[in-house]
Amino acid sequence: MKILVKLLLLALMLGGCATSPTGRSQLMLISPEQAIVGSRQAYDQTLLPLAREGKVDSNPVVSERVKTITGRIIYQAIELYPHTRNWDWSIKVIDDPEMINAWCMAGGKMAIYTGLLNKVDPTDDELAQVLAHEISHALANHTAERMSVAMASQLGVMGIGIATRNSGYGGAALTGSALAAALAIQLPNSRASEEEADIMGLELAARAGYDPRAAAALWQKMEKAGGSGPAEFLSTHPAPGNRQRTLKNAAPEFMVLYLDPKPRPVYQFRT
Repeated sequence: MKILVKLLLLALMLGGCATSPTGRSQLMLISPEQAIVGSRQAYDQTLLPLAREGKVDSNPVVSERVKTITGRIIYQAIELYPHTRNWDWSIKVIDDPEMINAWCMAGGKMAIYTGLLNKVDPTDDELAQVLAHEISHALANHTAERMSVAMASQLGVMGIGIATRNSGYGGAALTGSALAAALAIQLPNSRASEEEADIMGLELAARAGYDPRAAAALWQKMEKAGGSGPAEFLSTHPAPGNRQRTLKNAAPEFMVLYLDPKPRPVYQFRT
């Protein structure tokens, strides 16, 4: 245990802190570049077996709707964060009627589940809030942040150490980051990260031409679809009621972006 603590402290001293786009301090034991490499591997490993079962993009109409909305948001994300132009952006619809979820890994690797589309039944404005929120997680390096949390745990540090011994330095960097990335999409974001992505997402969706007032309505639907859930102080996420109030109060700030009559271009996915 002492060795694990020393490793963690060493990582922190060697540069384990970063700053998010909103100025929040973040724990970063790995770089955003490592997070992107690991996420790309984890994304492929997650989708491959599902694609073999015919559970990825099985409905062309649904996939086209999702890609169009996502493409408008990504275009605005690239305008605000030019370095993301080189990301290999991707969005896939996964057939899982019970899963009410969506996520975006580092580097723009995204997925949304049919459970969210069917059970929540979002309008385009509401769906844009989901997708913009998830994209904001990637823009704010939240994947790398969650990966760092995973790697800072005892099992994470031990796992990276084992991979290092078995694979050599180069192989360990890829294998370890891929494992952490796969774990990261299963871990909840912190309250601070969720609130950060909420506000960033409001701006992105508004710039893409989607009504920011839809965010509060979305979370009303999400609350009904997901049940009552735990009290806020027991959760790592803002309580739905508080989240709705925060989003409702913040929406007017971004109305001018939504009402701007300029064209809303769509990002063209490479694949």
